[in-house]
Amino acid sequence: MTASNTAATDDSGLETDLGWAIRQVSSAFRRIATSSVADLPGGPRGYLVLVALASGEPPSQLALAQQVSLDRTVMTYLLDDLEKRRLITRRPDPRDRRARQVLITEEGRAELERSRRQLSTAEARLLADLDENDAGQLRRLLTRVAQTTQRDDSLSATPDC
Repeated sequence: MTASNTAATDDSGLETDLGWAIRQVSSAFRRIATSSVADLPGGPRGYLVLVALASGEPPSQLALAQQVSLDRTVMTYLLDDLEKRRLITRRPDPRDRRARQVLITEEGRAELERSRRQLSTAEARLLADLDENDAGQLRRLLTRVAQTTQRDDSLSATPDC
């Protein structure tokens, strides 16, 4: 067997390494996501905040920071910037007046939809070699793994500041 045949049948190369695959996909996604949402305050972080706010009850600033895995100080500055652009608003939490609820505005919803369209186009380029079923399955599986990392403290990353 030649060296090229061995490489083709060897399952221990980079092509089969989970860490390599995650790094490649993560790097490419980070580049396309960052350029797709560059107009938002905080870029990808601002996008995640708007996504989190668009679905469900208005969270407190602290709960929102935990949900999107951001340091609460970083979250405060990001929310200040989003509020200056009128994409979000903050109000005292009626259940705990010491806490502040964060709400997405109509302008924020419109900006989120624009960003979603741009990001969707970029994601389609990234997933071009997958059919619709495979792309859906990849999303579902990655979501399950991400949820595992949120539940398991030993897997949780230090917030990306």
